[in-house]
Amino acid sequence: MAATDAPALRWGVHTGLQNTSIAELRDLWTRIEDLEFDWISIWDHFYSADLVGPHCHEAVAAHAALACHTSRVRVGSLVYCAAYRSPGVLAKAIATIDHLCDGRADLGLGAGWAQPEFEAYGYEFGSPKERVDLLEETLTCVRGLLQDETTSFEGEHVTLVEAKLEPKPVQERLPIWVGGSGKRMLGIVARHADGWNVPFLTPEQFASKRAQLLERCEEAGRDPATLRCSINVGAAPDEQSLTDQFGAMAEVVRGGVLMGEPAAMAEQVARYVEAGADQINLAMRAPWQLDVLEQLADARAEVATAR
Repeated sequence: MAATDAPALRWGVHTGLQNTSIAELRDLWTRIEDLEFDWISIWDHFYSADLVGPHCHEAVAAHAALACHTSRVRVGSLVYCAAYRSPGVLAKAIATIDHLCDGRADLGLGAGWAQPEFEAYGYEFGSPKERVDLLEETLTCVRGLLQDETTSFEGEHVTLVEAKLEPKPVQERLPIWVGGSGKRMLGIVARHADGWNVPFLTPEQFASKRAQLLERCEEAGRDPATLRCSINVGAAPDEQSLTDQFGAMAEVVRGGVLMGEPAAMAEQVARYVEAGADQINLAMRAPWQLDVLEQLADARAEVATAR
C-alpha cells in the first residue's frame, strides 16, 4: 500500500491521575502538545489504578482542566465508569467540557472493574452482567441527551423522563468510545460506539479481539470503517524503566509495552497497525518519564517514514 493510501494513524497519550499534582499534569499536557501528539486522555479512578493507594484526582474535574489547558489535541477519557455518575450528570459535564475546548472532547465509557473503589465509595459492585447492563443503558441515554431534543428511557437501572440537555455540545456528534473486550462488550461497541479501546494487549491478542469485533459489526450491520480502534500501550527503553513505571503490575502489562530504542518501538507499533489499530496511546503514570514520551515521539516519526 502506498503511503498516501494508508489510513490515518493517530497518536495519543493517556495520562494517569494518581500520585501527581495538577501543576505536574499541566506541564505534562503542555509537553505532549509541543511534541505534536493528537490526543490526551485521563482515567476515572478514586484510588490509584493498581489499588495500592488512595492518591488520585477526580476525572471530570481533571478532564475539564485538560480541556482548558490545551489548544489543539483531542481531549478524552479512557474510560468513565458508568456506575460512578448518572447519565444525565455525565452528559451535562461532557457537553460543558466540549464548550470549554471548542469542540475537542471525546467521551469514553466502561463497566468498571475496581471493586475496592466501589465498596469504599458506597457503590454496589454488581455482577458482570449487571455492570454491563448499566453501561449499555448509560451509553444509550448519554447518546440521546447529547444529540436529541428530549430523551425518555426506562431500563433496569436508568430512567429518563423527557430529559433535555442544553446547550448541546459544540460537535454535532461527540465521539463516544467504549473500553472492553468481552464478547458482549464488543457487541455494544459495534451497535453504539464511535471508537473502541483496550489496554496492554499484545499485537496478536489485539488482532484476535478486533476479529471478534468485526464479527459483531457484521451481526449489527455496522460498517467497521466507521469505528476507530485504539490500543493503550506502555513504553520502556529497558527493564528498569518498566519496573519504575508499573511496579508490581510490570509483568501483567509487559505484553503491551513497547520495549527498546525508538526503532524497536516503531517495529512493535507497526505490528499493532497491521492488527488493525488506528490509534496508539502511550499510557503514562507518575513519576513522569519524559524521556520515554520523547522516545515514542521519535518512534512515531520512524513509523510515519515507513508508511
